Amino acid sequence: MVDAKILEEKPITMAELKEEVDSIKKRDAEPNFRVNQTDDYLASFTHILGKNALELKKQIEKLEIPRFKDAQICKIVDIMPETVEELKSVLEEYPITIVEKNLKRIVELVAGYKGKN
Repeated sequence: MVDAKILEEKPITMAELKEEVDSIKKRDAEPNFRVNQTDDYLASFTHILGKNALELKKQIEKLEIPRFKDAQICKIVDIMPETVEELKSVLEEYPITIVEKNLKRIVELVAGYKGKN
């Protein structure tokens, strides 16, 4: 068994992962079982394409919300919440408080990317 070593740990969106899986499928003549399963999952649950996901991610970062981390931004891009209540439930697992004004700004940004593919 290969002894894998983690060099860097960085959160990415499902859209970015889909692009990586697509490049692996192009590179390998016969992708393994995990690649195929991951691709099937991402095809079902990815709501936004890679380019648009990166744009949305950058737009959310530009809001400069205090204590907001990449993992939280990626989660928002993956789930694409439509209301403030949905956004609150997405962020519930993180120990962070965001003011209502910023929550509304995030939802407005997400709404602008909804349906863009």
